[in-house]
Formats: sequence, C-alpha cells, structure tokens
Amino acid sequence: DLKNAGGQYLDKEVVVDGNLVTSRIPDDLPAFCRSILELIETYKKE
Repeated sequence: DLKNAGGQYLDKEVVVDGNLVTSRIPDDLPAFCRSILELIETYKKE
C-alpha cells in the first residue's frame, strides 16, 4: 500500500521527483514525454 510505505499520490499529469518521472494514465503520455525530454536537457547541461 502506497500510504503505508510513506508514499504520496498526486493527481497530476506528471510528477517529477529528482530523476524520477511518473504519470497517471496513457492519456498523460504527451506531458510525460515532454518532462522526460526536459529532464534529459537538464542533465546534458551539467
């Protein structure tokens, strides 16, 4: 169970936590892909 493990559910298209990117449903895929690309660009600059 997510709550018992200390997790928190956020009802958002995409949630980014450090280098972890998650989404809710397949309809969120465009936003998920954008976030992945933004994260890659961020790491390329470092």
